[in-house]
Amino acid sequence: MTKAIMIQGAGSNVGKSMLVAGLCRAAVKRGLSVAPFKPQNMSNNAAVTSDGGEIGRAQALQARACGLKPHTDMNPVLLKPETDVGAQVIVQGKRFATMKAREYGTRKADLIPRVLESYHRLAARHDLIVIEGAGSPAEINLRAGDIANMGFAEAAGCPVILIGDIDRGGVIAQLVGTDVILPDADRARIKAFAINKFRGDPTLFADGMTAITDHTGWLPLGIVPWFDDAWKLPAEDVMDIATRKGGAIKVVVPRLNRIANFDDLDPLAAQPDVTVEIIDAGRPLPGDADLVLIPGSKSTIADLAHFRAQGWDTDLLAHVRRGGHVLGICGGYQMLGREIADPDGIEGPATHVRGLGLLDVTTTMSAHKRLNLSNATYDATGDTVSGYEIHIGETVGPDRDNGWLTLDGRREGAASGDGRVKGCYLHGLFASDGFRGSYMAGIGAPVQSLNYDAGVDATLNELALHLETHLDVAAILGLAETIPKSA
Repeated sequence: MTKAIMIQGAGSNVGKSMLVAGLCRAAVKRGLSVAPFKPQNMSNNAAVTSDGGEIGRAQALQARACGLKPHTDMNPVLLKPETDVGAQVIVQGKRFATMKAREYGTRKADLIPRVLESYHRLAARHDLIVIEGAGSPAEINLRAGDIANMGFAEAAGCPVILIGDIDRGGVIAQLVGTDVILPDADRARIKAFAINKFRGDPTLFADGMTAITDHTGWLPLGIVPWFDDAWKLPAEDVMDIATRKGGAIKVVVPRLNRIANFDDLDPLAAQPDVTVEIIDAGRPLPGDADLVLIPGSKSTIADLAHFRAQGWDTDLLAHVRRGGHVLGICGGYQMLGREIADPDGIEGPATHVRGLGLLDVTTTMSAHKRLNLSNATYDATGDTVSGYEIHIGETVGPDRDNGWLTLDGRREGAASGDGRVKGCYLHGLFASDGFRGSYMAGIGAPVQSLNYDAGVDATLNELALHLETHLDVAAILGLAETIPKSA
């Protein structure tokens, strides 16, 4: 008799992912077995799962809130943008196709059986499924074949709670306008609403809550004040990291157009003595950086061209001449080499391009994607490193002899002769506290001791308490309905 409730938003970035994580943790604390579910996500910030696939990183955090390991059934369709008009489509953790947006729009309805298959597998193992929508159901131009919002709610037979974001203004219009524009059947699925990201005295919006209820008939569930500790949780959007100012140790990160798997930055940003600064296009790389970290990319060759177009290649050489340190992870590692070859046109037209030339290695793209949860050893100190690999391409060359990690019995990564420029394919390595401290000490910038994982779990507990204080969680759980066997 598993029950389900779906959280949808009156717009994008209203805080659905964080609310679902907090509700999951709150329900677990009430003794329920809970799992998160997002039928369709769009993100290049992916997590490798225990069953050898990939899902959106927000669902990995929600799984953590439930005390579960991430599984591909939690996010059966993941869209990973490669260009402005096309994306790689991941279905149940594996690459399904690369499609233009228009083509995907005509074929997404074909994926609903796979989505429901994953949903029901989860439901068979848990008491409650907390479902997250994507974007907004008010985008009625996308309703035909929808699998992300009301299309899924209809197919699964689940009730919906709608969330409005008051921080961006116009929240009454967001919610009431959604009610007005939806077709009758979709409107009937919305049972309640809540307001998120409120700053100030919530009693000042009491009349607003009444107005929304009067226009829609929806049950008001509460006003959630801004959660000040949100920055302590892994970020879904890289710009959520951009304002994290810590201390004098500066890590500079060029913002690539197709930046991917930037969870490497979260533990560094959590350090009280480290400032992680995201550098947008048009700005030079600051000259006072201790470390320039080039992150992963979904389109390495295109992002390398973007990197050069900003003049960052010149800035990076100047940084190295000043004695600065450089770390490239995954796509950033590939960029640091002498050449990237794509003879089969994996990322676009077949080509080979000159790399940044700071590591004596070359990379050849291939269709095979490596997806592994991995444990490694930092050779310099013996520290254990846990992380994951998610990449295409093989990298070879003399500087691989200076590999600085041992992973599954093999040397991983590459380093320049003086050790100040390093690269590797292992994501998530800075979440390992011992390694993070040793690595930063190795660049002359020791950091304070910090138990990163314990901090994330403590913040999830604080988030659950925050929601228990300001939302009617009992009413939310009461609105959850038994999943129809025929859905």
